[in-house]
Amino acid sequence: MKNFSKRYSLLGTETAFAVGADAAAWAAKGHTVYPFHLGDINLPTPEYITDAAFRAIGSGKTGYAPGAGIMQLREALAEDVSRARGVPYTAENVSVQPGGKPVIGKFLGVVMEAGKQVLYPNPGYPIYESQIEFLGGKALPYGFTPTAKGFSINRDEIERQISDQTVAIIYNNYQNPIGAESTAEEMQYIADLAIKHDLWVLSDEAYFEIRYGGESKSIVSLPGMAERTVVLYTFSKKFAMTGWRLGGAIGPKDLISGISKFNTNHESCSNHFVQYAGIAALQGPPEPQQAILAELQKRRDVLVDMLQKIDGVKVSKPNTTFYLFPDVTDIFKRKGYGDSASFRKDALEKTGVSFCSREHFGRRLPGEEKVFIRFAYSGIYTDQIEEGLSKLKTFWEA
Repeated sequence: MKNFSKRYSLLGTETAFAVGADAAAWAAKGHTVYPFHLGDINLPTPEYITDAAFRAIGSGKTGYAPGAGIMQLREALAEDVSRARGVPYTAENVSVQPGGKPVIGKFLGVVMEAGKQVLYPNPGYPIYESQIEFLGGKALPYGFTPTAKGFSINRDEIERQISDQTVAIIYNNYQNPIGAESTAEEMQYIADLAIKHDLWVLSDEAYFEIRYGGESKSIVSLPGMAERTVVLYTFSKKFAMTGWRLGGAIGPKDLISGISKFNTNHESCSNHFVQYAGIAALQGPPEPQQAILAELQKRRDVLVDMLQKIDGVKVSKPNTTFYLFPDVTDIFKRKGYGDSASFRKDALEKTGVSFCSREHFGRRLPGEEKVFIRFAYSGIYTDQIEEGLSKLKTFWEA
């Protein structure tokens, strides 16, 4: 049998899907599963968006589209991002993508030479690390410090690792998996760091609009950042369009042109008729999105309240994303577990509650002692949350 390439062995995966396989196997045996493991949304895409897709199919929008995306969608995206972030973008600053995820690898492919370093958040979205290493770069993880209000970036880890070989930093404000939100001072720190060391920045803003209080802010709005930053934009969360696979890269014209060149090489173009659904989403009424947020906020409030009533759980209430990242160290030690995998699987088999562990979001960093897990509440109804958490409380407190 022929061998696979060495590069292939460097490719990681989105490990939440592996947890989903465990949950599906348990459900296949006839057990009830309470799915907190995957950040999918079990709410329907608003009807005005699906209607636009059907109209586009009916009018023949089923062939190839321009590699960078149809002009109408690029213009609509530029207008939307400019309005929300206070930066004057045009269609030339936009490359349409088949989801938000492709932006990561294409951004790195344009700005990172093999052997160069990229800073990325850990715990964080596992595809960052996967793509950096697959493309031949050196992944430099920076972690987070728990605070009374959530988590803050560990600046010591950044300062200790950054060098003249570092070319970029990935910054995910409104963060998956921990739900962290930077203070204005912390965001300014990242901007100052990027300017000082002349770094490219990938600002992953997948959850920019998923917030229940306050106002989102993008790092591109800070002086000196628009010319060095690519915004990762996705329709998945904002409009409950996870399976539609539609997103975009927004940034400096030359860099965006490079990303669009990858489009031609990888996919030819994003799905043609889905792009018309994207236009409808951006130009449609606000009420459907408001209803999505209201439902997610209701789930968050129930989940936080029930977790805070479990002896040994510490969790804050983030204003953004649809994730909670509770500290369960006391329960882990009290019940005598040796590793997070057995802790997670035991909860699944004893209660049906399925969640991810910290290890599903990057390699544990030196000095980490606390045990965290992630709950996603975007794919589970309120009555299921109440039922599953009641069982989990009984099991963990036994």
